[in-house]
Amino acid sequence: MNRRQEQLITVLLREPGWITAGSLADLLGVTPRSVRSYIAQLNARVPAGARAADSQTALIESGPAGYRADRAALASLRSDSGRASTRDRLHGLVRDLLEAQNGVDLRRTAEQLYVSVATVEADLGRIRELLAGTGNTVHRSGSRAFLVGDELAQRRLVSKLAHEEMEHGSFDGEGLRRAAGLGSLEAEAFGPFKRELATQLAEQGYYVNEFASTDVVLHVAIAADRVSHGHPLAGTHLQPSAQQERLAGVVGKLASAHFGVSLGQGDLQHLASLVLTRVVASDGSAGTEVPLDAEVERAVVRAVGHAAEEYLVDIAHADFIRRLSLHVQNLVHRAREQAFSRNPLTKSLKSTYPMIFQVAVSIASDIAEQLDVLIREDEIAYIAMHVGGRLERSRRTEAALTATIVCPGYYELHDLLRSRLDESLGPGIEVTAVETRTDPDWASMATDLVLTTIEPPVPDERIVQLAPFITDADIQRIAAVASKRRRARRLTRLRGELERYFSPEAFIRPLKAKDEEDAIRQLSAPLLAQDIIDEDYLRGTIERERLSSTAFTESLAVPHALTMTARRTALSVGIAEGSIRWGEGRIQVVALAAFSESERDAFQTIFEQLVEVLSERDSLQRILRRGTDFGGFLDELVAVIDG
Repeated sequence: MNRRQEQLITVLLREPGWITAGSLADLLGVTPRSVRSYIAQLNARVPAGARAADSQTALIESGPAGYRADRAALASLRSDSGRASTRDRLHGLVRDLLEAQNGVDLRRTAEQLYVSVATVEADLGRIRELLAGTGNTVHRSGSRAFLVGDELAQRRLVSKLAHEEMEHGSFDGEGLRRAAGLGSLEAEAFGPFKRELATQLAEQGYYVNEFASTDVVLHVAIAADRVSHGHPLAGTHLQPSAQQERLAGVVGKLASAHFGVSLGQGDLQHLASLVLTRVVASDGSAGTEVPLDAEVERAVVRAVGHAAEEYLVDIAHADFIRRLSLHVQNLVHRAREQAFSRNPLTKSLKSTYPMIFQVAVSIASDIAEQLDVLIREDEIAYIAMHVGGRLERSRRTEAALTATIVCPGYYELHDLLRSRLDESLGPGIEVTAVETRTDPDWASMATDLVLTTIEPPVPDERIVQLAPFITDADIQRIAAVASKRRRARRLTRLRGELERYFSPEAFIRPLKAKDEEDAIRQLSAPLLAQDIIDEDYLRGTIERERLSSTAFTESLAVPHALTMTARRTALSVGIAEGSIRWGEGRIQVVALAAFSESERDAFQTIFEQLVEVLSERDSLQRILRRGTDFGGFLDELVAVIDG
C-alpha cells in the first residue's frame, strides 16, 4: 500500500458511518477521482472468491451517501500487509542499517525489494528525517550507506520505530516485535513480562500506568535483543541508588525469565533509571517515597497558578500540584535523556477536550521555559490527562434540566411515572412541577422539558410524549431531547455574541495558504489592519503553533497566542477550497482567535464551543457548502448552533 492508501484506511477506520468522496479528498489533499482509484485498488486486494464465500461485496462499500468501510476487514488488510507499505519498507531499511556493520549496499537492497534504486535513495532521504533527535547519522560511501551512532543512540532509534507502529494502533506483542525488529524474542513473552512487572512494582509501592508499562517493556525488549546480538551497554562509574538497585534486580530477573537474556550491569542500571522516569510512587513503603526537586516544584506552582488565572480553571490545589510535579520531574529526566514517552490518546484528547489541552499547553510552555527543556506534544497530552482528572474532580455538576410532568391521574399513575423517571434518568433531570389535569395551561410551562402522557395542542421541541407506563424507548427519547437542550444551553452565549466576534473584513474564502504559518499571517492581516492585534500577538500565535498543532480535528484549526493581549476578542476565519496542509495533516477551516485580557471569560465559550460545532462533520459540510460569503457563513453557523 502507498502512503495515500494508508491515510485513507486510517480515516475510514475512524469513521463509523458514510463519508463522501469529497470529504475524503479534502482530508487527503487529493481529488475525488484519486479517492475512487484508491478505493478500487483496496477492494481489488480481496480475491473475488473470498468475497463471495464471505457474502461481502467489498472492503469499502459505495452508495448515494459516499463510502462506508467494513472496518474489521479493512483493519485485517492493514495488519496483513506486512512489509508491503512504504512505512514498513522504510523501517526494514533502518533495521538493515542497524545490523550491518559494513553498511548496506543500496543497489542490492533495491533488487531484493523489487524497487528501483531511485526509490531506495528516496527512502534514505526519509530516514535522515527519521534520525532527527536520535543522535544517529547516515554516511555514504559510493553505493553503500552506513549508520553512525553510539549504542544508546541506536537503541533510541529502534524505540522510535516501535513508537511509530504504536501510533498505528499496534499495541500487541507481535506488532511491537515486528516494528522494532526484535527477531530474537517471542511475541508471546511481552504480555506476561508486562503483567509480572506491574505486579512486582506494586509490591514495592510503585504504580505504573498501562501506557508507561508498555514503554518500559519495549525498552527492556530492545535491550534484550541488542544484548543477544552482541551490543551491550557499558557500565557506568556512578554508584546506583538503593531504589535503582532494587529495580535493576526486578528487571534482570524478568528479562532472564521471559526473554532468556542475561543483562549486564550497564544495561540494568540504564533500565532501572528508565523505569524510575515512568513510575509514580504510590506510597512511602519500602523506601519508595520519591524526593521532589524544589526547582521542579516551583516551576509547576508558577505554571499552574498562571494557567488557573489565565483560563479561569480550578486547578491550583496542593494535591494536584504534588502529583503533577512528580510527573514533570520524570518528564524532565526523559527529556534530558531524549527518552520521550508517546501517548496514543493525543489526537483524541485534542479533538474531544480542546480547552483542557490548551491549559496543558500553557502549563507545558511555562515549565519548558523555566526548566529549559523540550516538551513534545505527546508529553503535553499526559499533562492534559492530569488537568482533566483535576477538573473532573473539582467540576461542578452541570445544572440539571427542569421538567414538568403532564399526567392526568388515575390512582397514582403520575407518582409511578415520576418514580420511573428518577430511577432511569438520575439527577440530570429535576421534576419541578406535575400537572394532573386534562386541560393544563401549556403556555405557562417554563421548564426545560415537558414530559406528557397526553398529546399537546401545539408541538414543541421541549415536549416528549410518553406512554402511560413508560417504556425503554420513551427513556431513550427523553435522553435525546435532554441532550439537545443541554447543547442549546451551552451554545446560547456563543449564538448571542457571534456578530460581535466576526466581521466581513476578517473572512477569507478561498484561503490559499502553503502551510500553517502562511495561513496564520494571512488571517492576522485584517486584525492587524483594524488594530485588534499587534505584531507581538502574531509572533505569539506562530510560537504557540510550534509548541503543539492547533488542528483540533481533521478539518479545523484554531490558532491563537498563549497570552490574551488583543485589544478586543475577535475571530478571523479562512475557508479553503479543498484543503491546506497543516502540520502532518490537512484542514479545511481556520479560525484564528484573538483574545483580550478583559474578556478572558469568553475564551472557554468561543474555544470549546466553536470547536464542538465545527468538529461535527455534517455541520461543517453544511457550512462549507452554503457559506460561500461572510453573510452565508454566519447564517449557516447560527443555523447549525440552533440545531
